[in-house]
Amino acid sequence: MTLADLAFLAGAGLLAGAVNALAGGGTLISFPALMAFGYPSITASVTNAVALWPGYLGGVLGYRAELRGQRRRVVTLSAATTAGAAAGSALLLLTPGRLFDSLVPWLVTFASLALLAQPWLRSRFGGAAGQAPSRLVYAGVFLGGCYGAYFNGGMGVLLLAVLGMFLHDDLHRVNAVRAALSLVISTVAVVAFALFGPVEWQAVAVVAPASLAGGFLGTRVARLMPPNVLRGVVVAFGLGVAAVLALR
Repeated sequence: MTLADLAFLAGAGLLAGAVNALAGGGTLISFPALMAFGYPSITASVTNAVALWPGYLGGVLGYRAELRGQRRRVVTLSAATTAGAAAGSALLLLTPGRLFDSLVPWLVTFASLALLAQPWLRSRFGGAAGQAPSRLVYAGVFLGGCYGAYFNGGMGVLLLAVLGMFLHDDLHRVNAVRAALSLVISTVAVVAFALFGPVEWQAVAVVAPASLAGGFLGTRVARLMPPNVLRGVVVAFGLGVAAVLALR
């Protein structure tokens, strides 16, 4: 890799880690960057999943205060999420390359629109404090885990929508649970893809540490940068990427 290549991938990893911690949707930055680097779509997807794992870890560490007192909740939800992530990982590894290529523009579009709808989903499904969560939350996080392992884009947005619908708690605490479950999904996918997937480890070595730094930065930027500004930029970028991929 040239110095310009290293800077390009590191910058994509940094931004993706920050966006994942801040609003969700970082894959809409790192996945197209890996494809622009010349990797096939499935190779780019599994490499992206492995490379962004440190960013999810950084996000969880940034939400340590909000996670206090939620260990039991996180552990019980993680069981269903793990099962979903295992199913999604297997599905991706078994998907023919041509089929995945045809799905990618639609997946990117869906993730972009989900990110655009995030404020509405939060207000619509916020619920009231003190209510017991429905058991449907386990089905929701299972499906979120399956989607997140199959295609990482928009995973955090979908999880937050599910958790916001069923966990009637302070939004910051719910978002911390979302961060923890995202890390669980990413961990399952990393193990599966590292063992059985076409991971480009050279790219991982550049993107992974950058995404970790981005994860730390994202939780801090959340208190400084208007989230609607970042959301608008990422959504516009994602829809543009989807259009380019559809026209290829």
